[in-house]
Amino acid sequence: MSETKTPLRLAGVVRESIVDGPGIRMTVFVQGCPHHCKGCHNQHTWDFEGGYQSSVERVLEEAAKDPLLKGVTLSGGEPFCQAEALTVLAKRAHKMGLNVFCYSGFTFEKLMADFDTHPEYKALLEQCDWLVDGPFIEEEMSLMLHFRGSRNQRILDVPKSLKEGKAVLSEYH
Repeated sequence: MSETKTPLRLAGVVRESIVDGPGIRMTVFVQGCPHHCKGCHNQHTWDFEGGYQSSVERVLEEAAKDPLLKGVTLSGGEPFCQAEALTVLAKRAHKMGLNVFCYSGFTFEKLMADFDTHPEYKALLEQCDWLVDGPFIEEEMSLMLHFRGSRNQRILDVPKSLKEGKAVLSEYH
């Protein structure tokens, strides 16, 4: 399959966001999530059959039109449920000079533990600059947190975390 035809199932795209990572970002909300966190503000993204079909190429064409963008944020839904397509998107975003911020209901440790059965998880993580990991926990919610919804979630420096084989907090945590 050609990289330019790599399909994505999306819930939507926010072309300019300042709340989903550092700088002005394009936020890509993927469709489909197995976590179903109580109090989730993106419940419409849970259904794997919902949303609409798009492509990596189409998303990146839109990103290329905006000279203000500093990066792309992968959100959802659960990005790791579409890890193969998002790896292509993230690689190409980096080639465009954009950084990659990713949200996941999985913890970094869970993703690492699944590398053997899900090598696509490792491939996507290798393309992420930052990861907000862990499920949203309504009882831990705080509006004072930077780029995350609940206190249990961490903002990780993914390259350092992969290098050290353990979660390393980023400067944004």
